[in-house]
Amino acid sequence: MSPAAPAGPVLPKPASYRKIASLALPALVVLAAEPIYLLIDTAVVGHLGAVPLAGLALGGVIMGLAPLVGAVLAYGTTARASRRYGAGDRAGAVAEGVQGTWIALAAGLLMIAAIEVAAGPLARLMGDDPAVEAAAAEWLRVAILGAPFLLVAGAGQGWMRAVQDTRRPMWFVSASFLLSAVLAPVLVYPAGLGLVGSAWANAVAQAVSGTLFLLALRRERVALRVDWPLLSKQLVANGDLIIRGVAFQVSSFSAAAVAARVGTAALGAHQIGMQLWFFAALALDAVAIAAQALIGADLGAGRPEAARASAKRITVVGVGYGVLFLVAVLALVPVLPGLFTSDAAVHDQLGRIWPWLVLLLPVAGVVFALDGVLIGAGDLRFMRNMTVVSIASGLPFTWLTLVFDWGLTGIWGGVAVFMLVRLGLILWRLRSGDWAVTGAERS
Repeated sequence: MSPAAPAGPVLPKPASYRKIASLALPALVVLAAEPIYLLIDTAVVGHLGAVPLAGLALGGVIMGLAPLVGAVLAYGTTARASRRYGAGDRAGAVAEGVQGTWIALAAGLLMIAAIEVAAGPLARLMGDDPAVEAAAAEWLRVAILGAPFLLVAGAGQGWMRAVQDTRRPMWFVSASFLLSAVLAPVLVYPAGLGLVGSAWANAVAQAVSGTLFLLALRRERVALRVDWPLLSKQLVANGDLIIRGVAFQVSSFSAAAVAARVGTAALGAHQIGMQLWFFAALALDAVAIAAQALIGADLGAGRPEAARASAKRITVVGVGYGVLFLVAVLALVPVLPGLFTSDAAVHDQLGRIWPWLVLLLPVAGVVFALDGVLIGAGDLRFMRNMTVVSIASGLPFTWLTLVFDWGLTGIWGGVAVFMLVRLGLILWRLRSGDWAVTGAERS
């Protein structure tokens, strides 16, 4: 009998497309819920006129700091907790969520105090029309009341994603924003609250969602007290994400401030374009959520080759997903402007945005999916540096718009440069393999 042939190398087993979909589809509902509500809110407010719509645009950019911090808490918690879950320590993964929740409550209360004092000066700093500035400040002082709950929901989504539970967040977020989508038109029109009614609807949605995540955390068998050593590790891990988030805010603030100086119609069109972009970005991020959970678990369990194989599969999913969004937006371009406003000047300005928005969607599909891979790996320092370099590449186009009168074309051209530089850097990092560090904690 001849000797048996030696066994070949065991190939890494990537996450199946079914597993990616089982995590991504519920996450898609969660991620789409808020931007869908914001699109509804923009449409409701848009029919009040150009000034309330521009006020919502300014206020929304400033208020954008809250969901940004919420995303930092979600991503930072997932990055740490998914490794613990992969190493077989589910209780440790939930404990990361407890500390993230304490950080969320403290940060939310600080935001309320800061915005109640600084809403007016911030609106004046960014705006160029006293009526728009007053509307933005009035909206902000109410909308910020939901910030602690929004941040708690972010931390809650972080630990639930890490233990590969994306279904409960789907129900929590969907229920709260469905309530808000009903409240917004009622409070704005029949109740007669106008723009402020939209802010109250926003705050109510966040309060409901945050409360549901708090109740879910209370049902877990872990201590709910502050664990200072663990909390301090979370703060360190979140530091890179905060710097990354601040860079995003600098970009958003700059674009809105320049659009405001182009004109009220341009600012209104920019608000509509950015809400559509944020909707697409957050919906495309569903693949990134699945990537965070799967990559973190693989690396926590000491399976770097499986993580690399999953990353390649996630890239393919991201490309396909981005192309689907491109087709959907192209089909809807003829009807979208009329859904948001009847102002002809805003419609004209929107014509400058559509080509950029459509062409960037496949790029976004890849970039956001691979963001999830690197966040799941805890490669947060590279994420920080990549974002700062990318935004620094695109911002000159935004600022030079005021010098050369490029209007919204210049602002959105800057967005395109930012995304393309980001794509190049993240593909280079993925190819290097340096991100795939194993262990229950990334050293």
